[in-house]
Amino acid sequence: MAAPASAPALPDLTGDVAALTAAVCDIPSVSGDERALADAIETALRELPHLEVLRDGDAVVARTNLGRERRVVIAGHIDTVPLQSNLPTRVVPADDGAAELWGRGTVDMKGGVAVALHLAAVLREPRWDVTWVFYDHEEVEAVRNGLGRLVRHHPDWLAADLAVLGEPTAGGIEGGCNGTLRAEVRTTGRTAHSARGWRGVNAIHAAGEILDRLRRYEARDVDVDGLVFREGLNAVGITGGIAANMIPDACVVTVNYRFAPSLDPAGAEAHVREVFDGFDVTITDLAGGARPGLDDPLVQGFVEAVTAVTGGAPGPKYGWTDVARFAELGIPAVNFGPGDPMLAHADDERCDVEQIRTCARALHAWLA
Repeated sequence: MAAPASAPALPDLTGDVAALTAAVCDIPSVSGDERALADAIETALRELPHLEVLRDGDAVVARTNLGRERRVVIAGHIDTVPLQSNLPTRVVPADDGAAELWGRGTVDMKGGVAVALHLAAVLREPRWDVTWVFYDHEEVEAVRNGLGRLVRHHPDWLAADLAVLGEPTAGGIEGGCNGTLRAEVRTTGRTAHSARGWRGVNAIHAAGEILDRLRRYEARDVDVDGLVFREGLNAVGITGGIAANMIPDACVVTVNYRFAPSLDPAGAEAHVREVFDGFDVTITDLAGGARPGLDDPLVQGFVEAVTAVTGGAPGPKYGWTDVARFAELGIPAVNFGPGDPMLAHADDERCDVEQIRTCARALHAWLA
């Protein structure tokens, strides 16, 4: 499908990758509103004769077809969490004198997207065939994930021997990822006028035991194939109450469990139900993690080439990323991209400008 002529334009993809990052960020693309950015990406990639360009919804795929012995996927999501008056981007000097690009998406993960777009343009004869994947709806529930949609609709588009996710890793390599589970833990009561509260049963008060269990919970550190993954079980939301003069008859505490990739989704669900035994528990979102896979020869070659430019050693990915989807397809996958993951989704989201350029150089060295 051809992108509409009115699509916002991106600058020359072969130019400065940091400037390209700013331009990609400045096209707002909160989850569910990625169309304008997807159009701009498609338009820019269709101008490159060495790439075949495909599209499904707001996911854009571009690939070389050079008949190479191997194929790799470089992938990244184009959506962000909601804005907090943090666009357009701006460049701000950091305390150490470095330049930082501030704004929504600079960390999660428009820097990685810009690196991929830049290399898709400049690498006309890569050592392997490359499939570049830019997809939608990563920051929302897993069922809407654009990469998952590609898996269902066009699995052949994702066929590869290795995948690299441009998720923020502060320019390091992070293997595997934690799994994630969201659940609603409910209490019930009986309504009454708050002036005669003894006639009711307060469901919000009953939720105190849920919170007490969370306060007492001791999260694990789990060694998986030589990398230590940190787990976590936290309340992330609470709802209840009908009116200011009524005893509430229902309360829901939403919890999020981040679990090591040594535990499968069924085991994660069983653990959460055990923690909240005696309460009504509904699982609302569940995605398994991925083991690091650093023993794969192609991954080892990637690590060697990239760390020759960046230094450092691989570590674990504490959050969930789509390396898990590639793992389900039997494709080894790692995370590598600019941006401090501790700043992902923060109102003061910002990325070191030189780190974006360094990540581009490192991936170029591996692919060229």
